[in-house]
Amino acid sequence: MEKDILKKIEEQDQKIDEINNNVKKIKKVLFWKFIITLIVVILPIIGISIAIPKFLEALTNTTTLGL
Repeated sequence: MEKDILKKIEEQDQKIDEINNNVKKIKKVLFWKFIITLIVVILPIIGISIAIPKFLEALTNTTTLGL
């Protein structure tokens, strides 16, 4: 009886360790997915925020030169 219980406890420990490892892997994947998403979203916003004023400045300079 006790052997059966000990065996089941050991099996549960192994399963818990497997689940723990899987959770760690999932956390890593989600973390890197978050970082990549931030890079894909934030960098273009920064680039656009820098490019638009320069483009508008160049556009206004070319229109004032023609007058």
